Amino acid sequence: MSVDSVVDESAYDSGALDHQQVGEPLLRVRDLVKDFPIRAGVFRRQVGEVQAVSGVSFDLFFTETLGVVGESGCGKSTLGRSLLRLLEPTSGTVMFGDEDVTTASKSRLRQLRSDLQMVFQDPYASLNPRLPIRDIVGEPLQIHGVPKKEARARVDDLLTRVGLLPEHGNRYPHEFSGGQRQRIGIARSLALRPKVIVLDEPVSALDVSIQAQVLNLLDDIKDEYELSYIFIAHDLSVVRHTSNRVAVMYLGRFVETADRDTLYGAPAHPYTQSLLSAVPVADPRRERARKRILLQGDVPSPANPPTGCRFHPRCPIAQDICKQETPELMEIAVGHQVACHFALGPGETLLQRTEALGRAVDIAST
Repeated sequence: MSVDSVVDESAYDSGALDHQQVGEPLLRVRDLVKDFPIRAGVFRRQVGEVQAVSGVSFDLFFTETLGVVGESGCGKSTLGRSLLRLLEPTSGTVMFGDEDVTTASKSRLRQLRSDLQMVFQDPYASLNPRLPIRDIVGEPLQIHGVPKKEARARVDDLLTRVGLLPEHGNRYPHEFSGGQRQRIGIARSLALRPKVIVLDEPVSALDVSIQAQVLNLLDDIKDEYELSYIFIAHDLSVVRHTSNRVAVMYLGRFVETADRDTLYGAPAHPYTQSLLSAVPVADPRRERARKRILLQGDVPSPANPPTGCRFHPRCPIAQDICKQETPELMEIAVGHQVACHFALGPGETLLQRTEALGRAVDIAST
C-alpha cells in the first residue's frame, strides 16, 4: 500500500495546497554552513571536517510548506536543526523577520523559540519518559511563564486538537503507540503558537495508514494556525502531498528547487530525475512499464566531497567541467532553480540525454 492511496486527496487534486509567494519571506536563509570537526590523536586535534551543510540559501513564505528531500546522509536533518540553532551553524544567516537567529543571545533565542519549533523523527526519543504527557506538552508554557490555569486549559485543548483525550495527559509516553506519540510531539510544538515548524521526517517511523492520518492532521492544523512548514523527508510521495515548493538536497547542497508541480512534472537535474524514477506508481499498468534509473556508487563522504559538482561521480551525463567547476543554483524558469552545468530541458528525460551522448545507464524494470 502506498501513502498515495490513503492521504486526503482533496487537497492535492483540487490545488488547495497551491501557494503564491506574496510579500516578504517569513524566513530568509543565506549561505548556511554547518561543519562538524573530525578529531584524532591523544590531544583530540582537529584533522578534518564533515561538511554536512554547505552554503544553503532559501526563503520560506507565510503559510507555505517547503519540502526538503534527498537520500539519507545528505544533510537534511542537520539543516533543520541548524535553522533553529539546536546545532550551532558554522556560518551563514537565518533571518526571522528582521532578526538574525544565528547571532541572537541565549535569552533572545529562548523568546524566538516561541515562533520557531520542531517536530522530531523519533517521537519516543524526543519525549521525556519520566514525565506524564500533560507536563511534556505544557513544559514550553511553563518555561515561558504562562499561568498554570491557562497552561492546563491550553494543554487539554492541544491534546484534543491532535486527536487525543484530555485524560490522556496523566499517562506516560510508553503507554502510547508510535502514531500517538507523534501526535503528542505535534501538540508540544503547537503549545507556544509558533509561526514556523520544522518537521524532521515526522512520519517515516510510522505505518502507512498512520502516516496518512498524521499528514492530514498536519495539513489541518497548518490551515487553522496559519503555520509555515519546512518538511524534511526522503519519501517523495509524502512530499508531493504536503509541499508547495520542493528543494532537492545532495551532499549538503540544494541542487534543484521549484514549485511542486514543476519539480514533479519537469525535473531538470539528473539527480532529481533519478529520485523520481523510484517513486511507486498507483496504476499497476504504469508501474509495470516504469523504468528506474540506477545511480552508480554510493553517496560520497561529506568529509571528503568531490571537487566541482558533488554529484558528478554518479552522474551519467557528467563532463569534464563538472569535475572542475561547482555549478551555481541558477534560475532556468520563474521559480525554478537548478545547479547543473547541463540541466535537462522541459520534457527531456535523463535516458534521452544519455542516449544522445552515447552512454549507458543502468535501468531496473519494475
